[in-house]
Amino acid sequence: MNQNFDILVVGGGAAGFFTAINIVEKNPKTKVAILERGAEVLSKVRVSGGGRCNVTHACFEPNELVKFYPRGEKELRGPFHQFCSGDTVEWFEKHGVELKIEEDGRMFPVSNSSQTIIDCFVKATQKLGIKIFTGQSVQSIFKKDNFWKVGTQNENYVAAKLVLATGSNPKIWEMLQKQGHAIVNPVPSLFTFNIKDPRIKELPGVAAQVTVKVKDTKLTSTGPLLITHWGMSGPAILKLSAWGARILHDKNYQFTIYVNWLNDLDAEDAEKTLKANKQEHAKKAVSKKSLFGLTNRLWESLVLASGIPAETKWADLSKNQLQNLVNQLTNCTFQVNGKSTFKEEFVTAGGIDLKEINFKTMESKLHENLFFAGEIVNIDAITGGFNFQNAWTSGFIVANAILVND
Repeated sequence: MNQNFDILVVGGGAAGFFTAINIVEKNPKTKVAILERGAEVLSKVRVSGGGRCNVTHACFEPNELVKFYPRGEKELRGPFHQFCSGDTVEWFEKHGVELKIEEDGRMFPVSNSSQTIIDCFVKATQKLGIKIFTGQSVQSIFKKDNFWKVGTQNENYVAAKLVLATGSNPKIWEMLQKQGHAIVNPVPSLFTFNIKDPRIKELPGVAAQVTVKVKDTKLTSTGPLLITHWGMSGPAILKLSAWGARILHDKNYQFTIYVNWLNDLDAEDAEKTLKANKQEHAKKAVSKKSLFGLTNRLWESLVLASGIPAETKWADLSKNQLQNLVNQLTNCTFQVNGKSTFKEEFVTAGGIDLKEINFKTMESKLHENLFFAGEIVNIDAITGGFNFQNAWTSGFIVANAILVND
């Protein structure tokens, strides 16, 4: 038996729900269904942002917003002029969800709970009569007589238009390859660095504002760095992992990084400050009071790593020891051996080749009435609500395009 719909949305995540809701809101007579392979819908929304759901980012200028996307920067400029973060805030407010801006620009529901977003979406689908089918693992996708046919393990669905919002799903990518689409090989993005090093072993939880560089590449990043039990995390590292997703994958996640613990101060500035301190606090122990706003524990670790015994006074600091300390502060070398997933924020770089998509409509250039929303395409962003913004924007554009076509 075939189940017939006007539009079929495959993928019951953020992009799938947003697309389906916008389609039916604009055209209430449209018969729409969402297919989800899992037992539950919106499971990634539930865990995102530590269970609070980082809905978007308070960057309201499209030309600025695109800069947070290592892949998709050029392509998203047009779409963001159609539907940007300000439109997201307005959309959710209209649907009874108020958002708030945090200090770092991330935006969350005022309730601080991702359940608010899930409830909003589920309520909207119920109100609009959108059918939701869970436990539907797609086995086949093909076009026949101008209709899209989607076969799951226990059902066949037919629709005039098909929206794929399946995220990083290798099985769906494989099916699209058979339909002639090129898939950019997926690699992990947004990960933390595994580092075993005596200098940071006892410092989990310590944070600093830093600049990090990857040896023998142009990769560099600034921002807060967090020392963890397994190595390093925090925005500076995550940004580096996103921008360097392909390069670091090619290095098999074995590489060297340089950390400047003083962020924008160079070796010369650091040396001047240390020399001034040597004059001023000659009788005090170097390791006992930190400089440059570093935590005492980090400062002490870097002092000891410079070959300066704990009780050494500033007056007794040799030229060589001072130079070692400058190096540890501004050009501290660490060996990275592997990566770890950053919480539940699993993001993949890769997907449908962007050259095969019309970004005015999010429609396939190869197949009429086949649309894409969210992470299924080769677009990804750094952490901070940007990946969700791509889901909302692409979903909104699909909804608009489908109606223009009707």
